[in-house]
Amino acid sequence: MNGEIITIERHILEQQRAHPEATGVFTNLLYDIALAAKIIAREVSRAGLVQILGRAGTVNVQGEAQMKLDVFANQTIIRMNSYTGRLAVMASEEEPHIIPIPEGYPTGRYVLVFDPLDGSSNIDVNASIGTIFGIYRRKTSGGPGTVEDCLQPGRDLVAAGYVIYGSSTMLVYTTGSGVHGFTLDPSVGEFLLSHPNIRIPTEPKYYSANQGNERYWSEGVRRYTRWLQGLDEEDPRKPLSARYIGSLVADFHRNLLEGGIFYYPLDYKDPGKPKGKLRLLYEAAPLAFIAHHAGGYASDGRRPILEIVPESLHQRTALFIGNRDLVEKAEEFIARYG
Repeated sequence: MNGEIITIERHILEQQRAHPEATGVFTNLLYDIALAAKIIAREVSRAGLVQILGRAGTVNVQGEAQMKLDVFANQTIIRMNSYTGRLAVMASEEEPHIIPIPEGYPTGRYVLVFDPLDGSSNIDVNASIGTIFGIYRRKTSGGPGTVEDCLQPGRDLVAAGYVIYGSSTMLVYTTGSGVHGFTLDPSVGEFLLSHPNIRIPTEPKYYSANQGNERYWSEGVRRYTRWLQGLDEEDPRKPLSARYIGSLVADFHRNLLEGGIFYYPLDYKDPGKPKGKLRLLYEAAPLAFIAHHAGGYASDGRRPILEIVPESLHQRTALFIGNRDLVEKAEEFIARYG
């Protein structure tokens, strides 16, 4: 980078100029999300001081106990976007049904899907957490938004991004024209461009997986893991280092910048009913869109994540995401060994 300071607002506006037909609605929607991220980051940074660490006493649609910050983040994003006239409907990992625009307020042409606080099990131990979002164009022609508007494949996203709340707060997003990262300067309250045109390095460093669950993985995934470790005698490779935080945003962010693969395969604890853990709509598809535009790839082990059409709001999936060659190798092992 040169010495030029570029705020996220300026960056979004400059990208808009490349589309003469743009009305500014999409630009303002992205900036609303950035503003919500600032508000959430403020609470994350002082969570222990304002006593919003710990459980809220409620359970979300996934059957998981909600953390107080989860609830705050979810409500912040909803309130920030309910009254602007830019959205037709929203869907959140924390809500059982779609989130309609309140009666009496105009509806727009876009759909927002989001995981308000990914990695919330890390909140009370001060590890990195994040927000993930995806934006679609509505499919219905008018009126209130519908479930159909939300159940779109990742290939139809018009934008996706995430915010990581760590040693610094970063927002990374793409509208299909490069992946760009912005770091929040708390002294001025602005996201400043710090990582323009992110590309996944061709030489990967890390693999990220919860090997505590390895006994429940398929034979193909276990063999693939040995290959990553350089222990495959038929096809030896330089071993990758293992890094796993347990926060999808944090693990993905590290591998996006340093190269590598994150995977959370199907769980065969019940052999007749293999289960995925991550949510297709709120986690896998938006990150797959980002990986694609950074030169990477995402798969469920057999097919591209971006091609999967969701059948329900909270559909789960296996996920392999990162350097294309590593993900394709995972597909090879799964096709060969199951």
